Amino acid sequence: MRIATRMSIVALALLAALAGLASLAAPAPKPGTHKARYTITDLGTLGGTYVDATGISDTGWIAGDSTLPGDSIIRAYLWRNGVMTDLGTLGGYNSDFLLGPNLFGDASGYSEISVADPNQEDFCGFGTGLACIAFFWHHGAMHALPTLGGTNAAAGGTNDLGEAAGVAENTIQEPTCAGTGRILQYKPVTWKQGLIHELPTPDHDPVGLAYAINDSGEVVGQTGPCGTEDFGGAGHAVLWKNGKAIDLGNLGGSTNNVAQNLNNRGQVVGYSGLSGDATFHAFLWQSGSMTDLGTLPGDFHSVAETINIWGEVVGRSSDADFNGRGVVWQNGVPADLNTLIPANSSLYIEEATSNNDLGWIVAVASDMDGNSHAVLLIPANGAALAEAFDSVQRRKITPPANVRKLLRQRGGRYRPR
Repeated sequence: MRIATRMSIVALALLAALAGLASLAAPAPKPGTHKARYTITDLGTLGGTYVDATGISDTGWIAGDSTLPGDSIIRAYLWRNGVMTDLGTLGGYNSDFLLGPNLFGDASGYSEISVADPNQEDFCGFGTGLACIAFFWHHGAMHALPTLGGTNAAAGGTNDLGEAAGVAENTIQEPTCAGTGRILQYKPVTWKQGLIHELPTPDHDPVGLAYAINDSGEVVGQTGPCGTEDFGGAGHAVLWKNGKAIDLGNLGGSTNNVAQNLNNRGQVVGYSGLSGDATFHAFLWQSGSMTDLGTLPGDFHSVAETINIWGEVVGRSSDADFNGRGVVWQNGVPADLNTLIPANSSLYIEEATSNNDLGWIVAVASDMDGNSHAVLLIPANGAALAEAFDSVQRRKITPPANVRKLLRQRGGRYRPR
């Protein structure tokens, strides 16, 4: 009864939100047409030169991270209606998001605390030596989430019931972590009403991470030996359903197999190594079958980040040097988002990071000087806009070497640094 009541509240909130947003954007395009063009809005920063966007809700909440002035501190933010809010920390210097918020602006992520990590693991990659734990942002406050007894944890996605998926350490030293800089086992988990629940792993995998959870409580992530989440790591793309771990298979390779996100229909997206493990491609998994989504023409790698309820997928396609282009797949057909924004835009979209059921997309872009920008793309249908989109030849921008290195190291996006 409580769940049914909660779902009714969710439905009413969504209807109200959609009514409020109707005046801001045209309807989402019919999937498979690639005729939608998008307006582009720069979200700004928290004062630094680096910014990212990690997720968007159907009610227009956007989550991400940005450096503060001086670029030495990074903070999780929420953006809505042109306002970017620094969420602060749980006592340390830095905080961050892996994914996005729910309908109500609730979101989960990870933050440093003021206590040094006794094992010096640098679990969240901030480089400060401080421990890092998961948080749940609710009603304007950051609430710490428990671990499995170990020091560190990080949360990924949040569903509309306020449940979160992520990873947490226990107190067991993991032999496969030797040489990785990690000490303790880390397990895929969910948090429900503030309580932590460990998820099983397939094939006796010792560690794993959960990234996203839908409103049915289905969870996706990856498992394997310690370091499986690193670029080139061997492991399994996993779906947890009804308390069981399901290995989703792969596209022929044994490395870079990651289930990154899913929608409320149970369709899963991510990326998987191809035979020989020289490259990896975006995939769509549904009804027990994994489909290779391929790349844009001439590219070598691809990553699928999120999928909306209509089956529209967004992500990145890149060449062998990890020069990336933001992509939207409709009915399995990819389109370069740089061809679907105004041609006179000064920004080049390197990666689409999330989309919602309205067809809105958030992405990471670069300007001509190599500076990063977080942007919002909203479908703008109508022949009157065609000249603005098509009249200027678009120049491809090559990201700096350090950005390409980051893309190569992370493969996709959803992991502690």
